[in-house]
Amino acid sequence: MKKPWKHHVERHRTTRIGWLRPAVLGANDGIASTASLIVGVAAANADHGSVLLSGLAGLVAGAMSMAAGEYVSVHSQADTERADLSRERAELIEDPASEERELSAIYVSRGLELTLAREVARQLMAHDALGAHARDELGILETTSTRPVQAAMASASSFAVGAALPLATAVAASGPYLAPSVACLSIAFLALLGAVAARTGGASVRNGAWRVTLWGALAMGVTAAAGALFGAAA
Repeated sequence: MKKPWKHHVERHRTTRIGWLRPAVLGANDGIASTASLIVGVAAANADHGSVLLSGLAGLVAGAMSMAAGEYVSVHSQADTERADLSRERAELIEDPASEERELSAIYVSRGLELTLAREVARQLMAHDALGAHARDELGILETTSTRPVQAAMASASSFAVGAALPLATAVAASGPYLAPSVACLSIAFLALLGAVAARTGGASVRNGAWRVTLWGALAMGVTAAAGALFGAAA
């Protein structure tokens, strides 16, 4: 007796794109920008209180800026997707036969024989015409569709968490140890973040950690040099 057919369910990492990208971007920016700000202000010979105030201001302003920027950016993409879907919906109503031929041509270009491509297009159009065109013509997938609020919240919260790490280090350290402590620990945080993000996304852990660490160290170095230069000039 044959066993009943069961749908094979797989979990793919592309389902994490909606929150992974803004979360990683926010945390990376939170660590790098806040650490750079603290190191730069410390290099300008500011007192401990001014350094902490600058770091706190950077955390709040950065989190709000990341949230607003991510929301506007992702919302613009969502608007574009909705406009494309609306246009496609109208075309399906006006000329469904032409849209079916268009879908067949797409499948032929992907390697199907013409007869099979036409049959696949016919069945998919009968099942969900707009979904088929959204997926295969426009490249809009449910797993990677834009979610502005989710992206904004992920970006803002991850920025705040990332920024809190160098800020907490600055609270604990003082005097000549402040800038080196913040820089070293922030680089370690960045390396860990890059490794975790790469692991979550299924990419190379070494490459992920290296990229984030390199750019973070460069940002802190340039900001420290600017702070020392302007601090000496003042």
